[in-house]
Amino acid sequence: MRTSTSDPGKLRALIDREALRAGFDLCAVTSPDSIPKAPERLAQFVDDGFHGSMEWIAETLERRASPSVLWPDVRSIVVLAMNYGPDHDPRSILSLRDRAAISVYARNRDYHDVMKGRLKEIAGKIVARAGGDVKVFVDTAPVMEKPLAEAAGLGWQGKHTNLVSRSHGSWLFLGSIFTTAELEPDTRDIDRCGSCRACLDACPTQAFPAPYRLDARRCISYLTIENKGPIPPEFRAAMGNRIYGCDDCLAACPWNKFARTASEAKLAARADLREPRLADLLKLDDPAFRILFSGSPVKRIGRDRFMRNVLIAAGNSGEMGLVGAVRELTRDPSPLVRGAAVWALSRLVPQYEFSLLAQPALRDETDADVRAEWMHGMGLAEKVRA
Repeated sequence: MRTSTSDPGKLRALIDREALRAGFDLCAVTSPDSIPKAPERLAQFVDDGFHGSMEWIAETLERRASPSVLWPDVRSIVVLAMNYGPDHDPRSILSLRDRAAISVYARNRDYHDVMKGRLKEIAGKIVARAGGDVKVFVDTAPVMEKPLAEAAGLGWQGKHTNLVSRSHGSWLFLGSIFTTAELEPDTRDIDRCGSCRACLDACPTQAFPAPYRLDARRCISYLTIENKGPIPPEFRAAMGNRIYGCDDCLAACPWNKFARTASEAKLAARADLREPRLADLLKLDDPAFRILFSGSPVKRIGRDRFMRNVLIAAGNSGEMGLVGAVRELTRDPSPLVRGAAVWALSRLVPQYEFSLLAQPALRDETDADVRAEWMHGMGLAEKVRA
């Protein structure tokens, strides 16, 4: 480890200036030992199975629980936040059943790409001024950014488990710079949620078994993004037209009244992703999907999972004009897509018509899950596997 030598006050002033110049809205400092309760809470989350299929959380449990385990040389942690507040209530699209709801954070460039380069610039200035070493993290490494942000005083973890800020509500992206420089920690914020439970009551799938606890397996963000298989039948209707993520608990937070619209152009919603038509999305093959979502976090889930989500929304839409496109997708090469298309078709056409379509389809279908969807749609199976 190289030695870090610099006046801490002047170094902090430099960091604050560079953070503002780079487009960050908040910047604060905490110490590596500032989240002593986080390991126990994380272990409980995993023990309860609330992480679902996100095995990488369990596999990195030890490193994730403590910054010093992740990097023993760290002496200070700079936590930075970037506002991505929308210019409207994103829940307004939920009543437009022929449209698709994409989570606010995913309507433009991937925030990891936007933030990481800027964090590296600031980190470079820290090394140039103080020497020593630095490491930069944006969500993809085993770093518990939300507890660290709370410890640094950027806000507090609300009952929906996300960070809440007095100045930006629930609309913040977080990143961190680990440094060997010794910096004075900022004061921890306090929990200001009080008796409010707006975020908990807003969840369409009751994913919060208790305040400050999230069962990811029931969360629409998890179901539409992390989940690689079929959407469990019990959550399909509740998904509505949400095809990538869910903003309901964030948007319900009363502290959003203090939030400002994102000033960063690269974080503002693209016009074509604000209220895309389901009819247009159902036409996407893999090349068209990749073109439409180039640079967007949506691209990471791939066309098949995305189309699965769009088909669930189509099935919930009641739009008979989508039947043709849905029928076509019952012959898609992907079993994941075919299964979702069968379910959507069962919701859009009368059962007798569905049964007429199912009989020839079942003769050729070899995938057990897709066959179960056809059978369930005909009323011949009690439960579809998920």
